[in-house]
This record gives sequence, C-alpha cells and structure tokens, in this order.
Amino acid sequence: MKIGIVGCGQLARMMALAGLPRGLEFTFLAGPTEDPAPVTGLGPIYRMSEGESGESIYQGMGQPDVVTTEREQVEVALLKSLQPFAPVHPAPEAVSVCQHRAREKQFINDQGIATAPWKPIDTDTDLVALGKELGWPLFIKSCEDGYDGYNQWRMMGPDDAVPQIPADVACIAEGGVAFERELSLVAARGRDGKVVCYPLTENHHRNGILLHSLAPAPALEDGLQDKAEAMAKSLLDAFNYVGVLTLELFLVDGEFKINELAPRVHNSGHWTQSGALTCQFENHVRAIAGLPLGPTDAPWPSAMVNLLGVEPPSPTIRPEGKLHWYNKTVRPGRKVGHINLTDQDATVVKRQVEELVAVLYP
Repeated sequence: MKIGIVGCGQLARMMALAGLPRGLEFTFLAGPTEDPAPVTGLGPIYRMSEGESGESIYQGMGQPDVVTTEREQVEVALLKSLQPFAPVHPAPEAVSVCQHRAREKQFINDQGIATAPWKPIDTDTDLVALGKELGWPLFIKSCEDGYDGYNQWRMMGPDDAVPQIPADVACIAEGGVAFERELSLVAARGRDGKVVCYPLTENHHRNGILLHSLAPAPALEDGLQDKAEAMAKSLLDAFNYVGVLTLELFLVDGEFKINELAPRVHNSGHWTQSGALTCQFENHVRAIAGLPLGPTDAPWPSAMVNLLGVEPPSPTIRPEGKLHWYNKTVRPGRKVGHINLTDQDATVVKRQVEELVAVLYP
C-alpha cells in the first residue's frame, strides 16, 4: 500500500519511518516553497504548483492508495480535491473544525464536553466587561493560524491595556482556567471504528511551546484515564474519525476541560517511540491503511524533551537518551529534534529530564 502524506516535515518523516518496516510505501507532497529535507530519501517527493488540480497532484504523488496530512494548518480545499481519487484521513471536515477555534470549541461543547469559558469577539467587544464575565486573565486567540503561542494576547485584569487586535482577524476570548496540570491524551481510531488510547501525558511548556513531557502522567487520581478515554471516543465517533487525534487537556478540581484538539500525531506523543509497544506514528499509518491497531501499553515510564533551536547534546551528556533529529537547519526556537528517555523508575526519568533541560537551556 502506498500512503501519500501532505507535508514534508518531521511528523511526515516519523510516520514514514514507522511504516516502512511494515512494507508500506510513502510519497510526499511539498508546497511550492517547502523544504523537504526531513523526508528526503524516504520516498518520492512531488512539489505542487499554485492552482494545480487535485487530479494532477494525485497523479504527481504516484496515485497513493490513501492520503493523510502531517499538519493541521493545511488547505482544506487541497484535501477535498484529493478525495475523488483516494480516501483522505483524517477527513477534511474534521481538519476544518480543528483549524478554527470557535468551530472546534463549539463542536466539543456540542458533545457535552467542557472547555474553558469562551465567546467569539469582534472589534466592538468590551473586553473588560467580558473579562469580568469569563474570568481573569482573559486570553484572546485568533480563530485560525494560532499555535505555539502565536496570534495570542493576554489581559491579566481590567487595568491592563486592551490589545490591538487586527480588524480582519477573527478571534475568540477565553476566561482563565486555574488548572492544576496540563495533560494530553493521544488516541487512534481505525477504519473499523476501534479506538485505542495511550496513557495520559503530563506536559510542560515554555513561552507557549512544549518543552518536555512525562508519561504516563505521574500520580494521577484513579478514574482520570477512563474519563479522558471516554471523551476521546465520543469525539472520534462524532467525527467518524480515522487516524490519530490528540486531546490537549486542563485538569481542574479532578475534572478535565479540553484546551485544543490536534487532528494528527502530536509532539506530546513522541515518547511512544521508546515507551509504548506501538508508537503513535505506527498506529496512525495502521489506522489509515485499514490495518489492525497495535497495543498502546507503556511498560516503563518515559519522557520526551524537545530540541528548540539548539544542537543535539553530546551522547556523553545523556547516553541513555534516544535522539530523533529532523534534518532541519537550526534557528532560534525552531523544533529541530527531540530526545526520548525511558527507565523502569519514574523518579530516574524525571531527574534525567531536569538535568537535560538544564544543559540544553541554561
């Protein structure tokens, strides 16, 4: 089976590396100016032209049997243009919902699942009054093209300056949530509707970007894994979703609120490459190819540390870590790789993460 991936970044790279040993073939679609270095050597790369038809792109990709995307910031029209020629998973409709914060939050709420309190806003909205209604601090986020802290503004209280939001940018406002922990759940749904979930992961961010993750999330109360999995199954079934979907979660007083959904393999699930019986990348390609999903058990505690604009450390610094390098040029803040750590003792893993972060980001 040949899988076509829209995009040539690190997630495409890791999907291919997980699928090639199973005899799957891969082809990649590069945008007009996209750097294909992360996937070079893993399969044919087709560079699309502006305004090119879906049929032409499909032929250029070598007529893949199924198409997926490595990123959520992808043109939905492009995905739809490929549907007459091959199944596209996840479906463009699901990607469209997750691309737009207001649509996404409304979809989540429609399934009876909680989010932070929110409302759509425009240039006439009284943000001070809204902050008093939804709760401080008040976060203003663009509905589209907002990720890793970009296109987001914050008002800590009524005396803060009101941010100047561009008039042509659709936004929502969210009330602050006094969460205890940030967690995520990586789930996969096959073509047959079967759902598997990985253990909940605890995530730590810096400047809005994921810095490191611990899995399974330590010291979780009983029942939280089951609650998260029930939420994931509800959303996956409502979408009739195929592939990996990630729930980014706030834990508040023993209950979950969903912060965001990611319709793809996810940074917080990279630890599964070393710490789970089947990694998230393999389960995604299994799902979209119609193959049985693999077990998601995590025998030992694991962690992932992102390499954000830094060169990989010497193997002598953390010899037990497994480096995943994306073949990208190093630029400040850019995700260029990650290191996975695994040990039978969770306290050892946590100490290794702290030592590695101190070395990478003094």
